[in-house]
Amino acid sequence: MVQDRKAAERETRKQLILQGALTVFKEKGLEGATIDEIARAAGFGKASLYYYFSSKEEIFNALLLQGWQILWRDLEEVALASGNPRQLFIAMLKRIAELVNADRPLYEFLFFAPRSFRAEEIQNGEWKAYQTRLYNVLLELIEQGVKEKQFPQMEPKIVLQALGGLFHGLVFWGADRTSITEDEIAEMLDKILQRN
Repeated sequence: MVQDRKAAERETRKQLILQGALTVFKEKGLEGATIDEIARAAGFGKASLYYYFSSKEEIFNALLLQGWQILWRDLEEVALASGNPRQLFIAMLKRIAELVNADRPLYEFLFFAPRSFRAEEIQNGEWKAYQTRLYNVLLELIEQGVKEKQFPQMEPKIVLQALGGLFHGLVFWGADRTSITEDEIAEMLDKILQRN
């Protein structure tokens, strides 16, 4: 019992550090943030931070990993559902929008923070595997949809990139919105793909 309680306390402290770091990274980025600022935002001393993490880069990567793991776990049910590729693609985008709206600071960080990394750092991040898996699932749905004529004959990677940019804009710039419907996503999809 005591060991379980201590493990729970450690996890709580770690989560407080990550939440404090999220605030600091959002405001200052990776380069501008300091361990002192992260410690202050988390309500701990630097020694406590160093007990859990060896550097601000490790904290940054831990935030990305945790966020991508949560996103992947929450999308699994949708990804494994039955339906045609177009329906599943729209359902996945809707679920991503719901998750973003539920925790906007985390997902803004998740989608935009990797830009502060050099290319080799991105490839080595453990979180990158989750991002790649998600993009591969979406890409496979588009490829299958093209084969089944649910999407126009287009290069799937280009479609995914175009949709990704517009979807980010729709979700993140519409910060006053609390939800998005599958019909709205389908309409956006049709406009992008010029489907009648």
